[in-house]
Amino acid sequence: MIRVAIVDDHAIVRAGLRQFFSEQVDLRVTGEAANGREAVDLVRRGEVDVMVMDLSMPEHGGVDALAAIRARAPDLPVLILSGFPETHYATTLLRQGASGYLNKECDPEEIVRAIRTVYRGRRYITAPVAELLADSLGGNPDKLPHEQLSEREFQVFLRLAKGETIGNMADSMSLSVKTVSTYRTRVMEKMKLESNSDLTYYALKNGLIV
Repeated sequence: MIRVAIVDDHAIVRAGLRQFFSEQVDLRVTGEAANGREAVDLVRRGEVDVMVMDLSMPEHGGVDALAAIRARAPDLPVLILSGFPETHYATTLLRQGASGYLNKECDPEEIVRAIRTVYRGRRYITAPVAELLADSLGGNPDKLPHEQLSEREFQVFLRLAKGETIGNMADSMSLSVKTVSTYRTRVMEKMKLESNSDLTYYALKNGLIV
């Protein structure tokens, strides 16, 4: 029996997934969470074999939650189920430790196949994501600026784009203000942007925040 945790800030989405998973003989939902902070709490309690997690959530979104989960339970498969297209996040999150990435428009049967795949310790890579990965390995000149960021830089970039202050980031990420400021400088240099407003515009334009 595969113990599944569902992390999504929409109750109707969690209910729909819970119902569908209950119809599978080898799946059992053992936990639910509405944000990334609650997801980390689920990991602390254990009893989870695979976590199915959204990205866009209040109070500790999926990107930050993935980093926290990887630090606490590096072997726990985390399957990202997001409303954002694969082109926006997939390769970045796979590099950061996600076990797979699916768009919410996919067939529910594919979610089940993905859960079974990552439970066996394998990555679940769709054809579009495989193509993106191949392009990134081949040094595709069309690679987007945010795809060049490290895991921590990407976290800082998203938080800045959403308007979070450096002080708040330092507190929530357990870093010094100086360290966060250094990350901000690196993000600006790599993305060739000059202000937080530029970051926000870029993120909105590329569908990285809503």
